[in-house]
Amino acid sequence: MLINENISLKPFNTFGIDALTRYYTEAGSLELIQEILQSDIAKNNPILVLGGGSNLLLTKDVDALVIKNQLKGIQLIHEDVEHYFVKAAAGENWHSFVMYCIGKGYGGVENLALIPGNVGASPMQNIGAYGVEIKDVFESLEAIHLMTGELIRFNQSDCAFGYRESIFKNKYKNQLIITSVTYRLKKIHSFNIAYGAIREELDRMQINSLSIAAIADAVIRIRQSKLPDPAILGNAGSFFKNPEVAAETFEKLKADHSGMVGFPLTDGKVKLAAGWMIEQCGWKGFRRGDAGCHIHQALVLVNYGHASGAEIYSLSEEIIQSVEKKYGVRLEREVNII
Repeated sequence: MLINENISLKPFNTFGIDALTRYYTEAGSLELIQEILQSDIAKNNPILVLGGGSNLLLTKDVDALVIKNQLKGIQLIHEDVEHYFVKAAAGENWHSFVMYCIGKGYGGVENLALIPGNVGASPMQNIGAYGVEIKDVFESLEAIHLMTGELIRFNQSDCAFGYRESIFKNKYKNQLIITSVTYRLKKIHSFNIAYGAIREELDRMQINSLSIAAIADAVIRIRQSKLPDPAILGNAGSFFKNPEVAAETFEKLKADHSGMVGFPLTDGKVKLAAGWMIEQCGWKGFRRGDAGCHIHQALVLVNYGHASGAEIYSLSEEIIQSVEKKYGVRLEREVNII
């Protein structure tokens, strides 16, 4: 076990923020995690578990022990007539896992291609895109409690999944390190192409016979055309959630604001397009120093090189206030703030 001191987290967060952590270590096995948790440093300091660092904004140095989750491995643990049950270690790259599943013919995660981050973050955030969320394919997960060292299993009903929400962001925030996630994936494929521009992209690709591979390719093309690559331009993907409002609220907003965008939900509410509102408030393409709002997607805040986390946070606050002033709707940040 090696615990380093005063380490820069710049290589470990997709915003590329140069913040220091007091202590830093990496764990590639359950045994090593248990050993780290038994150390005096772990017992006497706050612990921050870090995966891919793709949904994180560091606004200051971290006075804690950062444990980088490096657990690896993917295995088929069970199958029945309709499903494959696939267990993936939390440190596996999410997109690589999606492509692995497509290569094996496991259906259900193709719409989630190219989402940055690691497997362990997928249930925490209930990540979603193009009409699919993790809760749709989730079977269970295992996690170690940071205080007790106990290995706990969570089923679907335990997780309190919501829109970019779960019990791991609320009741169990900063209390667990997720070690593995098991997904329930389909043998007989059903294709979800109604959301966003997937159908149009498939037409451009001249796809005549649908497959999970074709849908993943379409999603990748769409995301690459709209979203900046974190390896080139620091960002954490969508910075804000799309707010949900009552249907009558949406009708009033639509009457007051021409072009207002909303998507009806099954519970009767309407999901508003946060990016559209941000763009209408004039923020798309805005830049102050090295902190900015992406030129092609207003939901994405970016670091052009040397912005601090505090500068990006300040910009996000200005955006929130301007949208609330114009539309009476308060945006929530999707990104975790440290």
